Amino acid sequence: MKSNVFELRQAAYAHQPGHNIFESISFDIAAGESVAVLGANGSGKSTLLKILCGLLHPQAGSLKVFGETISEELLEDDAFSQRFHRRVGFIFQSSDVQLFNNRVEDEIAFGPSQLGLPEREVRRRTADMLKMLDIEHLKERPPYRLSGGEKRKVALAAVLILNPEALILDEPGAGLDPKTQRWLTHLLLELNRRGRTIVLSTHNLEMAHTVTQRSLVLSEDHRLVFDGATPQVLSDRALLSQVNLIDEFTHEHDEKSHIHLYTHG
Repeated sequence: MKSNVFELRQAAYAHQPGHNIFESISFDIAAGESVAVLGANGSGKSTLLKILCGLLHPQAGSLKVFGETISEELLEDDAFSQRFHRRVGFIFQSSDVQLFNNRVEDEIAFGPSQLGLPEREVRRRTADMLKMLDIEHLKERPPYRLSGGEKRKVALAAVLILNPEALILDEPGAGLDPKTQRWLTHLLLELNRRGRTIVLSTHNLEMAHTVTQRSLVLSEDHRLVFDGATPQVLSDRALLSQVNLIDEFTHEHDEKSHIHLYTHG
């Protein structure tokens, strides 16, 4: 039986008093799982992922990561924080939030350099990441001058260079062209095949279908309304419509009725 990477118990969170995002939410995610967090805009997907990666902290309930109860005080300990963020990688929805160095190569090398790895090892890992993500030609470029897809690759490289056991991605396909989305999908499948735990938020049902085996569905009032197999929830049109992930309407054309299905894109 695989051990749990994340254990969230009766967690509550509010951005301001009296305005709860979550009141009581619980689930486990085991090592090696691939999990989609599905929900319409504003359902709390990003907030939930930030709780899992320690950027936000439950105001009630608890979070365990790799068996250790996580708290704000614990993450203020530099040694623990380094170990935690080496094991749990987070990719922001906007790469601009994540990238801050003047050169792509420096951006990718920043993490292992901060961990105190030998310079030769940092250079080796950086070169491997540049080659793996096919961005060697960008290494001298400033990240702010890259396209959205190129920025996403650099942000991924800057996290993957630390070889995290769990990878959390907030709307990873947002703003990407179809070719880059396909590349990202194949990368996530390969990382999961190699044993990485993948947790991603999305309202892109095609990405959820392709990448994940399990889905957590949030309603627009921030409740966890489904926890189960991704194919099962994607076949449940009533639930998807209820949580505003799809919309259907019927119209007449050539004396026949047609149902059109709209999804969040």
